[in-house]
Amino acid sequence: MLYRKPINIQKFIQKQSYLHIGVFLATLLSIILFSWVALSQQPVTLNLLMTAPDAQPWRQGLIKDFESENPGIRINLVEGPNATNLLEDLYTSSFILGESPYDLINMDVIWTSKFAAAGWLLPLSDRISKQELAAFSPQDVEGGRYQNQLYRIPVRSDVGMLYYREDLIKQAGLQPPETFDDLIRNSQVLQKKKQVNWGYVWQGRQYEGLVAMFAEVLDGFGGFWVKPDTLEVGLDRPETLKAIEFLRSTISEGVSPPGVTTYQEEDTRRLFQSGQVAFLRSWPYAWPLAQAENSPIRGKIAIKPMVHAPGKTGAACLGGWGLGIAKSSQHPEEAWKAIQYFTSREAQRRFIFSAGYVPSRRELFTDPGIVSKYPHYPQLLEVVDNAVLRPPIAQYAQTSDILQRYLSAALSGRMNPERAMQAAAAETRRLLAAGGQRSRGAEEQGSRGQRGRGAGEQGSRGRRIT
Repeated sequence: MLYRKPINIQKFIQKQSYLHIGVFLATLLSIILFSWVALSQQPVTLNLLMTAPDAQPWRQGLIKDFESENPGIRINLVEGPNATNLLEDLYTSSFILGESPYDLINMDVIWTSKFAAAGWLLPLSDRISKQELAAFSPQDVEGGRYQNQLYRIPVRSDVGMLYYREDLIKQAGLQPPETFDDLIRNSQVLQKKKQVNWGYVWQGRQYEGLVAMFAEVLDGFGGFWVKPDTLEVGLDRPETLKAIEFLRSTISEGVSPPGVTTYQEEDTRRLFQSGQVAFLRSWPYAWPLAQAENSPIRGKIAIKPMVHAPGKTGAACLGGWGLGIAKSSQHPEEAWKAIQYFTSREAQRRFIFSAGYVPSRRELFTDPGIVSKYPHYPQLLEVVDNAVLRPPIAQYAQTSDILQRYLSAALSGRMNPERAMQAAAAETRRLLAAGGQRSRGAEEQGSRGQRGRGAGEQGSRGRRIT
């Protein structure tokens, strides 16, 4: 009979326990690794807020193409209100309350300084080279800077310009106007010939569109509003009074209708498109509407940079939109990848054909395929190259409020222009000297609500059509 060594039950149980623990740990590790791999393969979602009219072409074109080329990233496009002042409020509220859900920030050019000064945006200067930035319009790039840091990459541009009836100018043996005096004279010639009811229409209502228009006239006389580097205010200088006097003279001499001080973009466009007006100050959106098949002035118009005083140059107020990255975003690398795509040459080219937006990349203005569809783009580039920025300062919203109120009073005859601009300059200097403390909290919300912006305004242009 064979002898069997007695089994040490305690050691056996201990060995089995170690074995089970090892199996358990191995299984747990496998589950963790599997979950990590599965999680890492889940697409990252980037949240982006924009106005409802803009959202449609983005969703149908740009975002669909981006996601097909970047399967690891999804764009959750949140449709906001049509009025961009309300969109700005939504962004502002989300940042102030903390933990903003937005990763990509779609910014009007006049928001950059405010958002950057508040610390809501990631600096982008180290992510893009000077050579890459050189492909964009220089002023569009400057519109994305605040205190020498880049926070916004331009997606599409927008500039103010002078539309004119090319057919009537040629028939009358005139040349397109270069100076403010030329504009008045040409208008009066065409009015005397009974070819138009009015010579020139512009945006005179108290809202953001008023200061966008005035920035061009002011620059055309050699003046300035606020210098961003020194915060010097130029509203009470002689050049400002000359700019106001020119606009007032268009009314007093019958070149512009008396109601022009209540007009917004669409009011002026409809008058021009009806054939009643020779010259119009507006934005690029008016071109395709004026060239529509049912338009009375189809094929009869041209564009050029704004007129100016002798010895000065014409100016075009810069509008437009660009993308930045929220400082609170948990996916900055993916957000930057999206920005690179949306601002690329091919993406912008497709965007032009699908939505008709003005590009921010200079080469696209002379692209043969684009010019075949939009023959005015080479002339539009000339206008873009003359773009001027509204003051890129943190207190821009309140600064604009001040100018709107006093400028409207001066143009409508409710205040003497000199006294109005002295008051505007003094109030602006007090605001800037105080460091813009009123730009925080509820006081700013109230200020924005008094800007005179209607529900039809679209961003820095002050209109809704896109």
